[in-house]
Amino acid sequence: MRIPVNTSSHAYEVVIGNGILREALQTYKGLVDKCDQIIVLTDEHVWEAQSTYFQNNFPYPFDYFVMPPGETCKSFENYFNVQTYLLEKNCTRKSLIIAFGGGAVGDVAGFVAATYMRGIPFIQIPTTILAHDSAVGGKTAINHPQGKNMIGAFYQPEAVIYDTHILTTLSKKEVRSGMAEVIKHALISNENWLHHLMQLPITELDSHSLADHLKQGIEVKAGIVAEDETEQSVRKYLNFGHTYGHAIEAAAGYGGIAHGEAVMIGTVYALLLSKRYGNVSHEFTKDFLKFAYENGYPFDQVSHFTFEELTPFLLKDKKNEYGVLKFVLLKEIGAPFVQAIELSECKEVDQEFRKLIQEVCK
Repeated sequence: MRIPVNTSSHAYEVVIGNGILREALQTYKGLVDKCDQIIVLTDEHVWEAQSTYFQNNFPYPFDYFVMPPGETCKSFENYFNVQTYLLEKNCTRKSLIIAFGGGAVGDVAGFVAATYMRGIPFIQIPTTILAHDSAVGGKTAINHPQGKNMIGAFYQPEAVIYDTHILTTLSKKEVRSGMAEVIKHALISNENWLHHLMQLPITELDSHSLADHLKQGIEVKAGIVAEDETEQSVRKYLNFGHTYGHAIEAAAGYGGIAHGEAVMIGTVYALLLSKRYGNVSHEFTKDFLKFAYENGYPFDQVSHFTFEELTPFLLKDKKNEYGVLKFVLLKEIGAPFVQAIELSECKEVDQEFRKLIQEVCK
């Protein structure tokens, strides 16, 4: 399957299939022929699990740099170390970066590509379900201790190659984290698709069903990115569940809770807010929380932090303008919008959320 992504700065394709890595890369021989060398950026866990498959199916010579695992690779220190490696390898503007890993690897590799010699080409080869979202659309970034993804750039890849064979080694936690973004795409686009997902054991999908849901999610994101590449308007809808979720993730320390798990927590919070400003019923939110809890999302994390501990992270959300908090909410399923929310109301909903967790998550 090939899904086109058409942005104002660059058009490319997402290629999805099982065992397609070699064949898909060979279709980009023209791009490779223009490059003087290929550098693969990956992390310790990915390389340990997937290096044999990758090396057996990568049809061109390459060097590689192994970064720390997870969100730890998105540090200033690691970003600097990668840039140093590229300089030591005498990389030029004709060098090609391959991002081989999950969302964190893709984020930092993309930011390195965007900034090395003011920009060199890169290809995303995601290895997680979560990266079906992060690998598409050109958002690249590293973290700052005071906020997630605060330093970055919009920089589109030359291609995204999504070999679902690689997903077979993922843990249930990683599957759960990735499926949160699939569910988010359904929430902001298609009520029927959402209700279908809510009937499934989402960590136990067969490869065909998983590929189909990933395709739908990528199509939703590609359509929004084509309309708004740099998040001036509708692209903000893709942040549904992320404002409160990022606060939980940051408070826990990056890596303390999986990104998608935090997003799912933030999603239920946003649904409670959506009751106040839209037509999302309390009963639906309760059912959704039950579905998420039964699929293993860790709502007990909310009790680890007071609202006051979360507040500094809420105030640093990138959607905020002039000190006003902005949340993506739903008028109804499939109809997102952005709403300004006072901090005092955020605290009210936080208290409501904690009571609902105690009621449902027994």
